[in-house]
Amino acid sequence: MLPRRHHELPPTAGLPLRLADLRPGAPTLAGDVAVLLGTPPLQLECSGTAALLIALTTLRELQPQRRRVVVPAFTCPLVAIAVQQAGLELQLCDLRAGHYDMDPAALRAACDERTLAIMPTHLAGRVADVADALAVARQVGAYVIEDAAQALGARRGGVSVGLAGDIGFFSLAAGKGLSIYEGGLLLARDPQLRERLAHTAARRVPRDAGWEWRRRLELLGYAALYRPWGLRLAYGDPLRHALRRGDEIAAVGDDFPPTIPLHRVGRWRQAVGAHALPRLPGFLTQLAAQAQQGLPRLRGLPGVQVLDDPAGAQGSWPFFLLLLPDQRRRDAVLAQLWQSGYGVSRLFIHALPDYPYLAGIVPAQDVPHARDVAARSLSIGNSPWLTEADVEVICGVLETVLRSA
Repeated sequence: MLPRRHHELPPTAGLPLRLADLRPGAPTLAGDVAVLLGTPPLQLECSGTAALLIALTTLRELQPQRRRVVVPAFTCPLVAIAVQQAGLELQLCDLRAGHYDMDPAALRAACDERTLAIMPTHLAGRVADVADALAVARQVGAYVIEDAAQALGARRGGVSVGLAGDIGFFSLAAGKGLSIYEGGLLLARDPQLRERLAHTAARRVPRDAGWEWRRRLELLGYAALYRPWGLRLAYGDPLRHALRRGDEIAAVGDDFPPTIPLHRVGRWRQAVGAHALPRLPGFLTQLAAQAQQGLPRLRGLPGVQVLDDPAGAQGSWPFFLLLLPDQRRRDAVLAQLWQSGYGVSRLFIHALPDYPYLAGIVPAQDVPHARDVAARSLSIGNSPWLTEADVEVICGVLETVLRSA
C-alpha cells in the first residue's frame, strides 16, 4: 500500500465555502440558480432525494392507476427508498454494457401501461441519453424524471440538463458542486406541473426547527473542514475505520436510513448558497479544464475505460469514473489507493438488487451489466486540490497493477 498522503483529497469536487459566504442574506438561492442555468423557476427542497419524493408523489396523484418507476439498476440506493416512500413500485432496468445509460432493449421491455415514470440518470456528472427515455415514455404514456443529482451545471446543446424530461432535480449535498450541506432543486418545464409540485411541497413538507438546526451545524462543519487538512478528520478517518470493519457500504456512505426526512430549508442556508453561487461558473470551468488535462493520461492506460459524455454534451466533472478490465484488478488498485488519501473511491458498492438492507424494496432481478459496472468501477475525485503529481501517482498504481496481470 502507498504511504498515506499528508493531506486528504475528497472523492468528489465541491465548491469550497468562504467565511463571507456564512453571513446573513436574502433567501434567493432557487431563483439565483435558475437565472444562472437559464431554466424556468426552481423549487428548493431539503435534499435531492426529497425533491425526487415530491416529484413522485405529485405524479402518483396525477396518474393514480400507474405504480411503477423505472430506474437504472446501478444508481444511488436513495432512489429506491424514495420510490418506496412514495408508495410506488421499483422497476429496474439494466445498463448498456460498460456504460451508465439504460439499455434500450431492456428499457422497452420494462415499460408498459403500469409505468408512471422513467428516470434516466446523469451519473457522475456525465450526460445521459434522455431522448431514448422520452421516446419510450411517450409510447406508454409515462413521465420522464431526469436524475441530475450529480450533474449541476451539465449541459447538452448548450441547454441545462433537467429540461429535456418532464421533471428534473439537482442535489446540493456535501461535495456536489454548490452545497448547502443538504438541499435539492426541483425543475419542470410545464407551468401547470410546476404549480402541482409546489402544491405538493406546501402540503407535505413541514417546518422542522430540529432538522434545520442540525443542517446549519453540519454546514458550518462543512465550511470549516472541506479542505485537504480538514478532510482527514471529516472523511478519511471514518472511511478507514469502516474499511477496517469490512463495511464497504458505510465506507462510501451507501448506508441510508429507511425514511427520507422532509423539512423546509431556512433563510440562512439559502443565503449561504446564494453568496457562494457567483463563483460556481468559474469553478465548473476549472474542473472541466482540469479534467481535460487528466483525461488523455487516464485514457492511455491499457484496458481502462473512462466514462465520458456523448457528442454535443458538456457534463460536469466532480470526479472521473473508470472501468477496469476486471474486478480483481479493480480491487488490487483500491487496495493501494482507497485508504491513501488520493480521493480514489467507489461510486456505489453494488447494483441495487445486491444491497442487503434494500431487500423487500428492490426486486430480485438479473442485471448483469449493472453488476459488471459495480464490480469494475472506481472513481477519482477531480477536486481543485488534485495536482498533476497526484494524477501521476494514481496512474502509476494503475499501470503497475495492469502490468502485473
